[in-house]
Amino acid sequence: MLDEWESGGKQELCPIPDEPLPLMSGTFNVPLYGINTWGDLFTARQKAMLVTLLMSVADSEREVVARLLAVAMGKLLRHSNVLAKWHRGSETVAGAFGMQALPMSWDYPEMYPLVPYAGGLADVTHKAEEASLSLAAVRGQGQAEKVDAASHSLPDETCAVWFTDPPYYFAVPYADLSDFFFVWLKRILPGHPMLGGTHGGLTPKEQELCEMARWDPVRYGYKDHQFYEDGMAKAFAEGRRVLREDGVGSVVFAHKTTEGWEALLSGMIRGGWTVTGSWPIATERGARLRARDSAALATSVHLICRPRPHDAPVGDWASVLHELPVRVAGWMKRLQEEGIRGADLVFACVGPALEVFSRYRAVETAEGRKVGLPEYLERVWQVVGRAALEQVLGAADAGTLEEDARLTALFLWTYQSTEVVDGASAKDANEEPAAAKTAARGLSLPYDVVRRFSQPMGIGLDGWTGRVIDQKKGVVRLLPVSERADELFGRDGAAAAAEWIERDPLADVQPALFPDWETTPTPRARRQPGARSILDPEDALQGPDATTLDRIHAGMLLQASGHANALRKLIAAEQDRGPAFLRLANALSALYPRWSREKRLLDAMILAVPR
Repeated sequence: MLDEWESGGKQELCPIPDEPLPLMSGTFNVPLYGINTWGDLFTARQKAMLVTLLMSVADSEREVVARLLAVAMGKLLRHSNVLAKWHRGSETVAGAFGMQALPMSWDYPEMYPLVPYAGGLADVTHKAEEASLSLAAVRGQGQAEKVDAASHSLPDETCAVWFTDPPYYFAVPYADLSDFFFVWLKRILPGHPMLGGTHGGLTPKEQELCEMARWDPVRYGYKDHQFYEDGMAKAFAEGRRVLREDGVGSVVFAHKTTEGWEALLSGMIRGGWTVTGSWPIATERGARLRARDSAALATSVHLICRPRPHDAPVGDWASVLHELPVRVAGWMKRLQEEGIRGADLVFACVGPALEVFSRYRAVETAEGRKVGLPEYLERVWQVVGRAALEQVLGAADAGTLEEDARLTALFLWTYQSTEVVDGASAKDANEEPAAAKTAARGLSLPYDVVRRFSQPMGIGLDGWTGRVIDQKKGVVRLLPVSERADELFGRDGAAAAAEWIERDPLADVQPALFPDWETTPTPRARRQPGARSILDPEDALQGPDATTLDRIHAGMLLQASGHANALRKLIAAEQDRGPAFLRLANALSALYPRWSREKRLLDAMILAVPR
């Protein structure tokens, strides 16, 4: 077969891709296992099949047919390689790129290329045919041109719409990933103008706007945070140049970290744009691997922007801060009425909040100090967090409840909009994920998201780690109530505490379990789990640092252990204390996912309240 290829005058390019694979921790780790070239990603049998098809396509006399078959082969490549996986649900082969990376795979199913289902030759050619027929029905003509986003060939103010889905900071090394298909395409369609201008036989990467220094500091040490922000500013400035004064710009963004948001928004404002709105649109496929058993944004936020006038004034910082909560509250109310919640709602509020700031060429304090975007975004997260607390807990309770209750409420509210998906079907956060059935229980969010809503609210995450939350590898986990049993009840557990409460029907449970000491010099350090029993008068739960959330969790554990009498005494004591206990219990019940054990325990505990 190689002799046939060489006899056709194509000796300059080996039919099997021999271009080297990059080594990037977390994205391309297959070179660690001896897979060093793009051709190594395929078995000998797969290579023979692909080269046979490649030669058939290359020999096609009709260029349009060759191009359609080249598109079809792209999907065939995804399913016919050594990184493909077995899809248990449908008993078929799931292609590579279940996530935006090429990690090593330890199961190896090989698909017969003539199968009739997804990934087979019949399926991929049918999909290409469907796409071509759909395009044929479109009236008019379009034009695609490969140009640098920071240096466009269009004249000034010629476009009515400027639309972009930009690279997400350091999230995805798009150019390197595209080489998986590119090395085959340039063999299938030699001489195609869109496949020219490559460097070292691969796609050009020098100007790609991605902070690649984190992935590959050897090759991309110059691609740091400043490189990304400067490049984005140039690209947005170029878009501002080609857009008409009455035109509309739209920028798609789905990054879950506020660090990525700041980099994007900084480029937009430096590029001369005013953000006028933001709409969350459900564009993220729930079955994608990134969404499974994790907290991932369910939507992409489309930022709507307009060219900022060249003579825009300088804004007053005090006026901007006065207008910010009004705009955020109005937009939050509108989006909530449309069913947007949690993290999606937080990021969807960025657009209106940015309009207040980005309509000015600069914002200054009364003393003349220029206010930067990071400082303003801190205020935005603070305003959004406070508005969320008032929505969840009510305006009165939002400012009076303890720090751990505010952290838990904000965490659950943010979690509401995330996808929690098990398997290949898209669900919402009210369906139990597979991760909830494993040993590491609890709801999880990215650390950056939790930090951004907690820090402006004065909530210290480190102080609640091990008590209410757990932090590990950039993820914050809300501890399930079962993991607090030792902390709240000690070694003897809830059963011993309930027995002690029920032993004397006339005993006052309030000072015994949760006394409200009016004067204490300093709060005592909380004991380590299992250090002593709740029956011990020196127990930390009997000190003044026992919070309303602690008492609710204690009640939930009594409910779980089936000690109804002890629970009733606890609830009666808390009702005597005031309304905070039941208000927080009801608020948390509304926030926990329906599938969670905490939701069931809270509802059962609330039903035990005397009517």
